[in-house]
Amino acid sequence: MKGPGEEQAAAASAAEKLAAWFASRMPDDWFDEAPVITLDREEITIIGELPVPADEAAELTAADRAAAAVSHVRRFREQTRQQRIEIAREAEHRFGRKVSWGVICGEKIVMFTTFSVPVMTRLRQPERLVLDTLVDAGVARSRSDALAWCVRLVGEHEEAWLAELRAALQHVEQVRADGPRS
Repeated sequence: MKGPGEEQAAAASAAEKLAAWFASRMPDDWFDEAPVITLDREEITIIGELPVPADEAAELTAADRAAAAVSHVRRFREQTRQQRIEIAREAEHRFGRKVSWGVICGEKIVMFTTFSVPVMTRLRQPERLVLDTLVDAGVARSRSDALAWCVRLVGEHEEAWLAELRAALQHVEQVRADGPRS
């Protein structure tokens, strides 16, 4: 069994190896800097920052800059599609997780692919009424979308609390690892 801190080091090492694996397969000119790679139980998400288009000069209006960014993202998506598919297939086979791609261009984040995982929920009527209100108000298209909206909202507004909770969970894992051996 691993001792205290060894699990964190192993997780960090795994993340570094994953980042290195992707970096060795992506062309250096795709992104301004190393992409952010996020890993969970089902999915690997890669989000890279595109270089700002040269025609995004200061004299352009905000609308023109936004249009230039959209065009730049569209070109990047089409030009890299085959390579991204090949990298994703290899990664999915090697790591057993789906791969999703996205980019940041200017202030806009665009996801090309995402992997939706069905989640079992047992909501009582008061919770279902909240979701139905969001659907009826046009905030969401369905109960599923409404639930995803609620989860995103909590994530955005409670990030410090969630970070503290994740740290506490890491501590619990360390205590378990240091516990009695059977």
